[in-house]
Amino acid sequence: MLPQVRLLAEWPDGEDEPTRFWLSDQPDDSPIAVADLVRLAKIRWRIEHDYRELKHGLGLDNFEGRSWPGWHHHTTLVTAAHAFLTEQRLAPKADTTHSPSTRSSTPSRTC
Repeated sequence: MLPQVRLLAEWPDGEDEPTRFWLSDQPDDSPIAVADLVRLAKIRWRIEHDYRELKHGLGLDNFEGRSWPGWHHHTTLVTAAHAFLTEQRLAPKADTTHSPSTRSSTPSRTC
């Protein structure tokens, strides 16, 4: 006997039929709401995007060493860089009309 599964379908407004599908083996008495299940199913794109950014943008796949400590050091630095960039991307943007100037308050001198 095959296990019972649920079919989740995304049917955007204006479309004639659903555009994406997912299967779930979540039991009927599960505490996870259907909306949360859909959110988790759609988060896969974010994970794949971040992994691609780690590999191509930050050099996760550039390690050519042969030791565990070297690999661990490399992946730790790449992960820290990714966390920093994510924080920068998610931080509220400064309003240019009210943000202070980036120029120094003291005039620079040339020698």
